[in-house]
Amino acid sequence: MVSMTTTTDLPLAPAGTAGTACCAPLVRQAADPQTARDLARTFKALADPTRVQLLSIVASHDGGEACVCDLTEPVGLSQPTVSHHLKILVDAGVLTREQRGRWAYYSLIPGALTQLATTLTETTASS
Repeated sequence: MVSMTTTTDLPLAPAGTAGTACCAPLVRQAADPQTARDLARTFKALADPTRVQLLSIVASHDGGEACVCDLTEPVGLSQPTVSHHLKILVDAGVLTREQRGRWAYYSLIPGALTQLATTLTETTASS
């Protein structure tokens, strides 16, 4: 049996458009390497469901801060494990830690999440 193939000529793009993208980029300027590293560190910290839950608990706690002793029961983990997760959030620049006697208290860094969103959505006019 012989197969038949049909070809159709497509119209050419208008002159002067060769090499241009079909759509304008969403972000006018890519993140510089340091900004990309900072964002990646924060996203890596927030990629764990337990850390997102801890962040949410701290942010919604009375006074905007929580003792590590108040965080173990809601997430069902031991104090050393919760402290490890909180350290990662502190290192990522999302939480701050204050030692008071035997206990550490954590609070959301004001504007940290807003800054993260701003960095992601910020656009620069092209030159």
